[in-house]
Amino acid sequence: MKSRCYTESASLLARAKKVLAGGVSSEFRKYNQPHAIFYTHGTGSRVYDVDGNEYLDFTLSQGPLILGHSHPHVLKSVHEYSEKGQLFAGQHIKEILLAEKLNSLIPSAESMRFCLDGSEAVQTAFRIARAKTGKQKFLRFEGHYHGWMDNVCWGISTPPGESLGSREQPRVYPWSEGLPIQSKEEFITLPWNDLELVKNTVEREHKNIAAIITEPVMCNNGCIPPENGFLQGLRDICDQYEIALIFDEVITGFRLSIGGAQRYFGITPDLSIFGKAMASGYPISAIVGKNEWMAVIEQGRVIHAGTMNSSNATVAAALATIEVLEEHLPYDRMLHYGTKLMQGLRSAAIESGHDLLVQGMGPMFNISFSKKEKVRDFRDTLDGDKQKLGKFISGMHDEGVRVIGRGLWYISASHTEEDIDYAINKARKVFNVI
Repeated sequence: MKSRCYTESASLLARAKKVLAGGVSSEFRKYNQPHAIFYTHGTGSRVYDVDGNEYLDFTLSQGPLILGHSHPHVLKSVHEYSEKGQLFAGQHIKEILLAEKLNSLIPSAESMRFCLDGSEAVQTAFRIARAKTGKQKFLRFEGHYHGWMDNVCWGISTPPGESLGSREQPRVYPWSEGLPIQSKEEFITLPWNDLELVKNTVEREHKNIAAIITEPVMCNNGCIPPENGFLQGLRDICDQYEIALIFDEVITGFRLSIGGAQRYFGITPDLSIFGKAMASGYPISAIVGKNEWMAVIEQGRVIHAGTMNSSNATVAAALATIEVLEEHLPYDRMLHYGTKLMQGLRSAAIESGHDLLVQGMGPMFNISFSKKEKVRDFRDTLDGDKQKLGKFISGMHDEGVRVIGRGLWYISASHTEEDIDYAINKARKVFNVI
């Protein structure tokens, strides 16, 4: 297998470690192969590093680059609107245009506020739900990622050898040190895709539960679709007990359809979180919801604020991204390419004698080295061979194909049939040597 040179990145990493904690500005960048890599530029489906290496990119910067790197319409729009000003600490016309656009596309987006990232928007949704219902707790699911704030920084991963406990009373583990222990009391956690368990739990605890939050597709651990009737079941439960149903669409938003997973599945939540693909990598998110829920912000009962919210550049990027998506509607093409890549990886693994589970929706999917034919919740994902997965990801990186380390792949509107064939051929080569 070809071994690439990463000497300039290694040198820059050593320099960065003198002034940046760990040499990076986000924890997961440490775990690139063979170490944190420094990049120079990206175009379309390709990204380039300081050592001159070219990569076919399926990370898409952890998902936001749905149009690929450096889309000209996005960059032009950001440049032109930024020349009028960066930040006004006041309103501007494109903020209205973006809100009107989201209102027309997203079923739950009757009213909204803009934030900077998904983590912040999730906390805003919790505050809204608590204010309207007068209740304190939220129900969430094992392995679902809703940001890195204290009250959602539990139950995302499990230390090796530790038990998750019973399905009815799961054990949750902190994802980080430094969490206030009382933050563990803010939520109830359950395995995903078990509607009967949710019904029983909410029937018992509904007087304490303000909201149920879920990824409509469990993207961060196994890329697991909802089972038939599960999302509708959550909707029915929330209606019965006057609980907020929150969809975290930071990943699924603008990726499964122009109106998000809620439009794709035909289930309308009370509140939703959008980010990532909405603005092609610029830092903006949205908390959107039905008027009856968002009213607590409008009335001033819930405070939502932020100096950097709705800056000119981020709003322009979001509008431009959505304009391209509306004009070209790349969803059928992304589904076709994603499905072809999933099938190609399965076939290549079988040919070389590996047990590979490939699961997902097409525009995003996950691979793991497992004998299982499918996974339906976080617990099912824990027995995969992570050591072999690490070798595969590293091997693909050395072959010029960039994939997220936990096995998650994203397809963009800039990927081509040739890109898919290239990735399958490189995977076949790596399978044969690991």
